[in-house]
Amino acid sequence: MKSWLPNLLGFQIVWLAAVAGAGKGLWWSGVLALMVFATLQLFFSARRVADLRLMGTAAAIGLLLDSIWIWIGLVEFATPLPVAWLAPVWIIVLWLAFALTLNHSMASLQHHPWLAAALGAVGGPLAYYVAVHAWQAASFIAPAWLVYLALTVAWAIVTPLLLALASHLAPAAPPISRG
Repeated sequence: MKSWLPNLLGFQIVWLAAVAGAGKGLWWSGVLALMVFATLQLFFSARRVADLRLMGTAAAIGLLLDSIWIWIGLVEFATPLPVAWLAPVWIIVLWLAFALTLNHSMASLQHHPWLAAALGAVGGPLAYYVAVHAWQAASFIAPAWLVYLALTVAWAIVTPLLLALASHLAPAAPPISRG
């Protein structure tokens, strides 16, 4: 199995647990999935310290960015814990899990900022689209075109910036084996 595949699958499981859980009022399901994913990922990571720093940075960016969407009246999130005017716990879980992909399944994008921006510009809004329409984990308050425009711009900026930070924090660390 390719080394990036478990990382990608782990992220997708966390995403599904967090978003589907939030849509059903189960904010903790994403937290539980993240605990398993992060424990395994960090145990096997040669870039553990960098991954932890990225997690902290991504959580701070996510808290600010997704709270801004609430403050300016673009988005309302299901299961608004801890308070309705801040990005909910399950959204921060997604940012933490996303950070764990930056040195692993997304590492090949670290030196391709335009490709990373394009992926962010498509992937970020697409994730929101699915969260809103398939799982009812969020809803748009503003017109959808405005929300998607804001998400496209934000994710086109944030994705290459986080990947550049990942590259800076963990330059070419060799993989470790745990036997």
